[in-house]
Amino acid sequence: MATKKIEFEGALGETLAAKVDMPEGDHNACALFAHCFTCSKNLKAVGNIAKALNTKGVAVFRFDFTGLGDSDGSFEDTNFSSNVDDLVAASNYMEKEMGAPSILIGHSLGGAAVIQAAHRMESVDAVATIGAPSSPEHVAKHFESKKEEIEKEGSAIVKLAGRPFRIKKQFLDDLAESKMDDYINGLNRALLVMHSPVDDTVGIDNAAHIYRTAKHSKSFISLFEADHLLMDESYSRYVGTIIAEWSSIYL
Repeated sequence: MATKKIEFEGALGETLAAKVDMPEGDHNACALFAHCFTCSKNLKAVGNIAKALNTKGVAVFRFDFTGLGDSDGSFEDTNFSSNVDDLVAASNYMEKEMGAPSILIGHSLGGAAVIQAAHRMESVDAVATIGAPSSPEHVAKHFESKKEEIEKEGSAIVKLAGRPFRIKKQFLDDLAESKMDDYINGLNRALLVMHSPVDDTVGIDNAAHIYRTAKHSKSFISLFEADHLLMDESYSRYVGTIIAEWSSIYL
């Protein structure tokens, strides 16, 4: 297994940083991974998931959304829709360089993003979400104390995971405009919903709503006592192994 650093152009024209994790020998499928809100491709859990998929012959492309991690751009100029557009840009790059993605994997808000992005990628046969909200608006609760200031002043500094981020009104407006149920119901791909019943960041009720709204083929895996960020290595490796095995019958 080898990891290669690459760069590609994102939806807003910025240079985005990515890593490609390749299995030994030929790969039999390509997966595109979307990280959680304000996280990055370098989260340890993401690397563990990629390694587990590699052992099953799946190549993994993981990148930082515009304005996050090692990618260029300003986070305050992005929103949920631009994240979806970045995923489509990543898919286009993959198609040219290593093979179009047949599997989309999204963690937390990235899970909502891959459900929407799948509608714009003909190559995708399977979509897996990990601790995903049933609506992008779920993340707005993190700015609840600053919402009035954002609405009045147009933006505000919000602390997320201990780091300051400027959130603009357009970000909140974009979240509100996303009609997630339509995307879930019309996905027309195999869907795997993975969620921990003790997730205190994105409640298990979100997984229930996604599962109820989706059409078959759909599957649900409980992550037992895992935390939202899958800090326990055993869970992140488990997630990667399960996704590889589950998706193999659809590819």
